[in-house]
Amino acid sequence: MVVLVAMWTILVRDSFAAVIGYACYGLLLAFAWVRLAAIDAALTEAAIGGGLTSVLLIRAVVRLRATEASAQLEAPGRTLRFGAAVLSIAVAVALGAVVLGLPDPAPSLAPQVAEHIASTGLGNAVTAVLLSFRAIDTLLEAVVLIYALVAVWALTPDRLWGGRPGPKYADDPNGMLAYMARLLAPLGIVVAIYVFWVGADLPGGKFQAGTLLAAMWLLTIMAGLTDVPPISRRWLRIALVAGTVVFLAIGFAGVPLAGAFLAYPEGVAKPLILIIEAASMVSIAVTLGLLVIGPPERSESP
Repeated sequence: MVVLVAMWTILVRDSFAAVIGYACYGLLLAFAWVRLAAIDAALTEAAIGGGLTSVLLIRAVVRLRATEASAQLEAPGRTLRFGAAVLSIAVAVALGAVVLGLPDPAPSLAPQVAEHIASTGLGNAVTAVLLSFRAIDTLLEAVVLIYALVAVWALTPDRLWGGRPGPKYADDPNGMLAYMARLLAPLGIVVAIYVFWVGADLPGGKFQAGTLLAAMWLLTIMAGLTDVPPISRRWLRIALVAGTVVFLAIGFAGVPLAGAFLAYPEGVAKPLILIIEAASMVSIAVTLGLLVIGPPERSESP
């Protein structure tokens, strides 16, 4: 089913149908990760791949609806499409050759990780690897999110810079969406905190929890219960960079205290990792929510 949905997503001509196919593809991948007992990867795929990315693509399709009809009139010729197909097949064959040509058994650092993972004090091997042995990769992922938001904000017209992102949603106190927001948002926040907290020892963590918090925030915004703050607000910008700043501060503190950047002093690795995760969860939630909402479309005044 994963392969068939992927092929259909590529071949379907309607952009909106392709996005829906992509969302289904992400959810099917999450089921595949569950089947492989990779619950952390499944949670991330469902939240980011099947959820957030799909919402971003839906917003893009809606914005491009007006131009799609005219673009279809200027469809690429048969030669260009044939060339694109040949190039795609060549890339697929090259990637397959690389994968099949890997040594067996593949080189692995798993024994070294297993030997030292107890020093982190974490029961979840995924969190331990991402925040200890691959901490620089995780730090750069947080930075990339900020750059993605900066790219979205760069689309803001000069006259609206510093204003409120997205449209103003109508407030219907008796509407179904408002009812759902009042019911689901508190539950979602509790679940997000739980997913974050158990991430130290069980599947979960900051990305999954941050995505849940972003979803609850977006729900209350779309229900008209709250409005998006102007991007010029200082507290908003502090929330955006808090995770990266805390990550860097603890990383640089590791140089004099543990002898290396992003090294943790013995006996305090777990609390330091939880501090990084907590700050990163807040930044991820705010960043993902603002990415979905888009660039400022209104002035700062409500």
